[in-house]
Amino acid sequence: MKMPIRFGVIGVGTMGYAHADYLRNSKVDGAVLAALCDQNLGRLEELKNIFPNVPCFLDSDELLKSGLCDAVIIATPHYDHSLIGIRAFECGLHILSEKPMAVQLSEAYAFAKAADQSGKAFCVMFNQRTNPVFAKARELVQSGFLGELKRINWIITNWYRTQHYYDSGDWRASWSGEGGGVLMNQAPHNLDLLQWICGMPKRIMAKCDVGKYHQIEVEDEALLIGEYENGATLLFHTSTGEFPGTNRLEIAGDRGKIVMEKGILKFWRLHESERSFCFSSKKSFDKISMEYEEMRFNVKGSAHGKILQNFVDHIISDEPLISDGRDAINEVVLSNAAYLSSWEDEWINLPGDSSLFDSYLQQLKQSSTKRNFEKEFKNEGYQERWQVRW
Repeated sequence: MKMPIRFGVIGVGTMGYAHADYLRNSKVDGAVLAALCDQNLGRLEELKNIFPNVPCFLDSDELLKSGLCDAVIIATPHYDHSLIGIRAFECGLHILSEKPMAVQLSEAYAFAKAADQSGKAFCVMFNQRTNPVFAKARELVQSGFLGELKRINWIITNWYRTQHYYDSGDWRASWSGEGGGVLMNQAPHNLDLLQWICGMPKRIMAKCDVGKYHQIEVEDEALLIGEYENGATLLFHTSTGEFPGTNRLEIAGDRGKIVMEKGILKFWRLHESERSFCFSSKKSFDKISMEYEEMRFNVKGSAHGKILQNFVDHIISDEPLISDGRDAINEVVLSNAAYLSSWEDEWINLPGDSSLFDSYLQQLKQSSTKRNFEKEFKNEGYQERWQVRW
């Protein structure tokens, strides 16, 4: 019998605590909680009381070099994901990073290169890939069910956040602490799903509105327009300042359409290609024969837990990763290009100029204001806030 994979959790705030709690309660087969690390001394003392039998570290390098762990979960503020991850690979550890894998595309590339050189498992917590609604949508698109893609529209404005949320941590909603707003914190899941289901557009234009609804220095609303190689168009609109919000994804092709909203997948399948029908029909207002179907899915269990279990199974038995870290680069390409487009006020051909993005970001970080207060630590666990909300 193989020994369980020993996990360290680095960054034990709200999300990191949830991962640690999940592991200590044996909810992941073949895995145990072996160590914790948080740079907040007060929080570390609390963790020692909550997890009395788990070694706690103030410095991530000490945990990485301790020999106590086979793998680590990185749940720190965004800038540290790639920095700690690269060091962890150098120490011979498997890595599961919270999203985004990096703030900057240049760092994402470096992170993936370190993974390749280490030969260790590399996963990013894009847990919404486990949702059967999105998995089925991907299957339909990738199989050619919709034919040639024509249009993708995603309104994802139910990421509503109050000012209190942004004031709940000194790293939140700042260029120096978080590296962006809704595109960097909430919407990475949706940007990832977008490319996972439909592939990458060739170029995008974006408008990112800074502090439109909140007193913050980063964007709380973003509008992206994209174009694919075949001419298909993309419209992606996200916000943390709209209530009640909408979560509706439409994907149209020349052989049909799918719509996802309120946990229901609706799809229309045309009996022939719209492009062929358009030029062969002898009627001005003709209609194409089609079939309609709805699918409802029973979503059970923690989406985060499914990614964790898959990660462990990949290490133990080479099960394919649901969310390989290298594939997570595409989400960073989209977010970086969106910011760059907004700053430059022009179309950005993907993947965009990473050095120009880094230059802009450095200037923003230098003028960034960091809040001077300490977040109250709450043991929130896996709650509804991390599930798909329709």
